[in-house]
Amino acid sequence: MRGDDGLLRPEWAAAGPLLQQYYDTEWGMPIRDEQGLFERLSLEAFQSGLSWATILRKRPAFREAFAGFDPEAVAGFGDDDEARLMADAGIVRNRAKIRATITNAQATIALRDEGGLAQLIWSFQPETTPQPRTMAEVPTQSPESKAMSKALKKEGFVFVGPTTMYALMSAIGMVDLHLMGSHRRGASGMWPA
Repeated sequence: MRGDDGLLRPEWAAAGPLLQQYYDTEWGMPIRDEQGLFERLSLEAFQSGLSWATILRKRPAFREAFAGFDPEAVAGFGDDDEARLMADAGIVRNRAKIRATITNAQATIALRDEGGLAQLIWSFQPETTPQPRTMAEVPTQSPESKAMSKALKKEGFVFVGPTTMYALMSAIGMVDLHLMGSHRRGASGMWPA
């Protein structure tokens, strides 16, 4: 849909200023550092079953609660931290997702000996990217997201199903799911517009 600024965006990105800013500046831009990927992986897991707008609104509180998503710090969280997080109304208080974030931090640290989280995730970059013209044409999984999910689970990660991993892939620019005709199509520099 065409916004007041004349630019074409999908309906979800035109639902409010927060989502529009995220779409226009962050979504689909390459993230290759461990901490950035751990944050995105964690937030995608928390988003499962919720709206992305909810997660974006709570992102500052998530960052504060989870030590800026520093894997070393989060890997050391214990029972007191879990209790603190369950009492924090600023984040999504879901015990399974909180434990998953701690587990995934520990798995991220362990993965360093094998090349690291960024190397593993980016090893699943496909050779081509979808070219959706409508939201109905946007896939929710791919062979690569299924393989990434399986590989991460093998390394001890949780809450990393193929649909969640495909959302991660699109959020970090590994695939370009901007609709054809969107002003953001090709913005990552990884795929042609």
